[in-house]
Amino acid sequence: MKTINGVVLKRMIISGSNNLYNHYPEVDALNVFPVPDGDTGLNMNLTVTSGSKEVANRNDENIYDLAKAFSKGLLMGARGNSGVITSQIFRGFAQALEGKAEINAVQFAEAWIQGKEVAYKAVMRPVEGTMLTVIRESAQMLMDHVKPNWSIEDCMRTMIKEAHESLKRTPDLLPILKEVGVVDSGGLGLIKILEGFELGLLDKVVEKLEATAVTAKAGKEMAGAKLEAEEFGYCTEFILKLDEKNPDKKPFIEKRFYEYLEQQGNSIVLVKDEDLVKVHIHTLNPASVFAYAFKYGECVTMKADNMAIQHENITESSKGHEHAKSGKKTQPVEEKVYGLISVAAGEGMAQAFKDLGVHEIVSGGQTMNPSTEDFLKAARGVNAKNVFFFPNNPNIILAAKQAADALNEEGLINAAVIESKTIPEGLTAIINFIPDMSMAENLEAMNAAMKNVKSGAITFAIKDTKINGLEVKKDHFMGIVGKKIVNTSKDLFEATKSLLENMVDQASSLVTIFYGEGSNDAIIEKLRDYTYEAYRGVDFEFKPGHQPVYAFIIGVE
Repeated sequence: MKTINGVVLKRMIISGSNNLYNHYPEVDALNVFPVPDGDTGLNMNLTVTSGSKEVANRNDENIYDLAKAFSKGLLMGARGNSGVITSQIFRGFAQALEGKAEINAVQFAEAWIQGKEVAYKAVMRPVEGTMLTVIRESAQMLMDHVKPNWSIEDCMRTMIKEAHESLKRTPDLLPILKEVGVVDSGGLGLIKILEGFELGLLDKVVEKLEATAVTAKAGKEMAGAKLEAEEFGYCTEFILKLDEKNPDKKPFIEKRFYEYLEQQGNSIVLVKDEDLVKVHIHTLNPASVFAYAFKYGECVTMKADNMAIQHENITESSKGHEHAKSGKKTQPVEEKVYGLISVAAGEGMAQAFKDLGVHEIVSGGQTMNPSTEDFLKAARGVNAKNVFFFPNNPNIILAAKQAADALNEEGLINAAVIESKTIPEGLTAIINFIPDMSMAENLEAMNAAMKNVKSGAITFAIKDTKINGLEVKKDHFMGIVGKKIVNTSKDLFEATKSLLENMVDQASSLVTIFYGEGSNDAIIEKLRDYTYEAYRGVDFEFKPGHQPVYAFIIGVE
């Protein structure tokens, strides 16, 4: 095929999106850090799925119109750094097609070069050994070898071959990949998109599998794939009181119970303390999970929240939109000078931000990175001339920036991102916000304040690995400072104690500890007693965060 138009590109996009969907757990499995966070494969999958939905019902023959629509869908759905970079690649790709109804091989190569350029510009400090390297080297290889008489099939073969070679080289460019023994996950995700593009070009469009089974650990991955297809499922939590003396109840075996949960969903947290078992899981079948739990005892507490509804109503502002659609009258709200919008997960954590004057909470964090569209909805609903975004997670900053850029281009709202990488940084920044100061002055003050706080967290490992010289065992607890794992222990108290020793020094005056899933009253009380005796000159505050994944989030000032 010497040229392609919008109809062919649509076929390629649908095929590429489906191929990534079918393989995203394989991409997730390459993640370096053994932390149960928002994974690269899932973020890329949700981003590209958003783009493919935008073009699914279009029949543009004009290739620029189709590529522009795809780019818009990617922009709105971009999640995490990997999703934003993916959206920027195809933004540049679309820009190169402006004014063209169809393109030949040379123009196809030029479009990928433009995609690479835009993606690199979107990242303040590009890191080699990532998907940026893979797109740069594969696009450049194509540009260097393409001939006017080439077919588009020739282009795809050349590009994909070099992408695979580039991916193999990523551990040589990024030492952490070599230490852990993996290649870059984002690079693999990009290759899955390109391979799907090639099959679509050949009219062998990849079909989306109802259940993804890529690796031997198919149970968990299939559940994860089905969850995404069914719009997130149910966030299910319960505390199970074991009753092993009852002959009608089964003896509790933690490994067996966990293996059952893996077959039912993802984002699993299971903590046993004497005769109590705390469980968190994202599943399509909460009733089945509850029924299984009752085989071992009685549920003290239980809840199942529909995450699709939570996602659609991710901020209070979206409720206002629903009232408008239904025809119900709403009282006009006076426009604010400033709107503060923060990302948070967990009721207690959200309340901590609201208590400091945050107007809108964008639900999200490690387990589900919010999209660019989520930030845009919040900003438009807060009714303010100026807005500040507080992402509180390094993997969310690019999506927030993309939303801020879109708002500033519209010219109706001035938007800026405070690049808070942790919850403690976000809280510290907001404490230093002064309504009477200008945006520039607030930016300077809040950025300066964040430098005075140390951030740490305790979570559990999802796999065995060796990183930063530490041998990390699956299900053991890890102490994390910033992005670095500094200690590990099978005991939660010992892991937290070690983390505090790493963070608190003679200059420290205040330590705030937010407790969430995985913690319990006994451990919290033990920590209170320990910190009171060990750190007499430091004030400690213990606050309920109810955050998922992390037993403790710690800020030291």
